[in-house]
Amino acid sequence: MADRNTSGAATGALDVPTDLSHSGVVEISEELRKLLADTFALYMKTKNFHWHMTGRHFRDYHVLLDKQAKQLYQMTDEIAERARKIGGTTLRSIGDISRHQRIKDNDEEFLTPDQMMTVLRDDNRQFTRHLRAAHQICQKHNDVATASLIENWIDESENRTWYLAEIVTTVT
Repeated sequence: MADRNTSGAATGALDVPTDLSHSGVVEISEELRKLLADTFALYMKTKNFHWHMTGRHFRDYHVLLDKQAKQLYQMTDEIAERARKIGGTTLRSIGDISRHQRIKDNDEEFLTPDQMMTVLRDDNRQFTRHLRAAHQICQKHNDVATASLIENWIDESENRTWYLAEIVTTVT
């Protein structure tokens, strides 16, 4: 979807001061839009499992998933604001999220704690791959600031994956 600059012409980016190329803004913004959709999808799935957790490790898993969800939610504003800073646009609705997300929803009525943690481990691993791909796009366009943010998000995503993987390998 193209935006309109101050002259009214469709541009695919907003007219804001940036030294990034127009094509860079468009490509990076599109990638950030997908990352934002994935972040919301992963946030919702993490909260879903947090709310529906059961079993003998309930409290520990409930607390862990709440912490991970908060971390993901915090990322949403950072991603959206970064897209706007470079002149791009971002998501506008739940429908927009569903059109851009690559992390699949989980609407299962019941999953065991082990199944929940396995799904989240795999999704966080996939999310890390998407972050790395976005980082490469930023490097291609010399967008050091966005790349720097993504490096931190990769570290957070790897940390979430690590915790979940350790749980999955030790669940009895």
